Formats: sequence, structure tokens, C-alpha cells
Amino acid sequence: MQSIRKPLLVASLVLGVLGLAIPASAQGTDSAALAQANNPLAAVKAFNLQNQFTGSMTGSGANANSFFLRGALPVTAFGGDWLVRATLPINHFPDPVSGGKKTGIGDFNVFAAYLIDTGNPNLSFGIGPQLTAPTATSDALGTGKWSAGLANVLFNTATPGLQWGYLLTWQASFAGADSRADVNNAAFQPMIIKQLQDGWYLRSAAIWTYDFETDNYNIPIGLGLGRVVKNPGVIINYFAEPQYSVASGGNGKREWGVYAGVNFQFPK
Repeated sequence: MQSIRKPLLVASLVLGVLGLAIPASAQGTDSAALAQANNPLAAVKAFNLQNQFTGSMTGSGANANSFFLRGALPVTAFGGDWLVRATLPINHFPDPVSGGKKTGIGDFNVFAAYLIDTGNPNLSFGIGPQLTAPTATSDALGTGKWSAGLANVLFNTATPGLQWGYLLTWQASFAGADSRADVNNAAFQPMIIKQLQDGWYLRSAAIWTYDFETDNYNIPIGLGLGRVVKNPGVIINYFAEPQYSVASGGNGKREWGVYAGVNFQFPK
């Protein structure tokens, strides 16, 4: 129980400190800001600081952590509108060689989603290529492979009090160190956002994974709390979501953890 209380306490402190840091006079929100704050396809500049803590891994019981620097930028190219999202992780992972832990940069990922006009302003749909570069500073922190694939996103904001959608990605390796295992995996992130009052919301957005090379998989569920705050020139969205795996196969999968972050959107 002590190992579980620690990350939950950290998540609570994140929410509490951020809530105190936001001026009370700036805590008003409107329905449009609330609906778009969690939209991964919102056509605005964004910068996110997010953290995935893993309390226990299958097969070893070890813990791990990934801190994500993530940015999104809407662009116009090839006759259409795109949203480009880039992610650089800073990982703290077990090292199977030394038996200890390694900390450093992980693999850099970027995808470009072509924003398809659905004819419904409340329905966002995008699809496009993704690329992962082997930028990890240690073998324990990345795959050692160049990988490419597709990303598909859908998000529905038609109901003011409830938003839902998904992010689906797939990638496979095409170059890199011959000594490292090939990459061929998919990730599916269902997203459900239930609006409360005064900008607060409940969320469930855990990422399910499947490895086509090994048939390993992980299906977590989560229930978290967040808040959207609209300030002049920036919308701040902070959240914490404890997650627990309900089904998994293979070693090194997350049994439980906490996902937390602060997202900044910069409307035009």
C-alpha cells in the first residue's frame, strides 16, 4: 500500500499546487474552451508537460517513469490543413544489463494528421504519417530503430457535458541497429471527458498497446480529475489520472501507474 500511496500523493499535489498557482480572477471558462481543451486535434498551438509514472511492471515489479515534452502546431501544406505533434520523452527505466536504472532522452516521435472536413464542426477527424527516430541516449531507454507508420485521431465535442474520441497509432521499424529487436506495434487511446462545474472534469484516457512481434499487450483503464482554466492568450489544462491494467501479456508491461500533466493551448 505504501508504494501506491506515494504516486497518488504526488498526483494530488500536482493538482493542488497548480490550482493555487492560477489566479482566482482568471478561472472562468466557456463551453467552447472546455470542449476543445482535451481535443488532440484542436487547430491551435500547444505545449504540454506530461508525466507517466509506472508503479510496477509485470515480471519484475520494477517502477519506471517517462516525462514528455510535447508540442503541437497547425500548418497548411499540400493544399490542406494539418496538425503536427512532436514528443520527446525523458525516461527513467530499468536497465536489464546493469540491473540498475538508466535516465536520459528516449526516442523522438512526430506525426502529422491531415484534418479532414467532416462537415460537422463538432467532429474532428485526422489521419497521417508518423515517424520515430532512435534518439535514446541508452539502449534501455529506446528501441534503437527508425520506425514509421500511421496515426488516426477522432474527437467529438457535440455534447457540451461529454466529449469522447480516440488516438490510434501503428508503426514498424525500417532501419537501425541490427542487434536490436524489430518494432511492429500499435497503440489505441480511447478518450472520455465528463464535464463537471467551474472547469473541472473527469477523464479516462489510458493507452492500450499491442506488439505484433511478440503478441504482448496491455489494456489499462483510468479515472482521473482535471481542470481547464482560460486566461488571456492561453488555456491551461491540468490533470492527474491513476491507471490500472485489467489485462496484459508479457513482461515489462505497466501494472499500475499515474498519468499527469499540464497542457497549454494558445488560441489565435
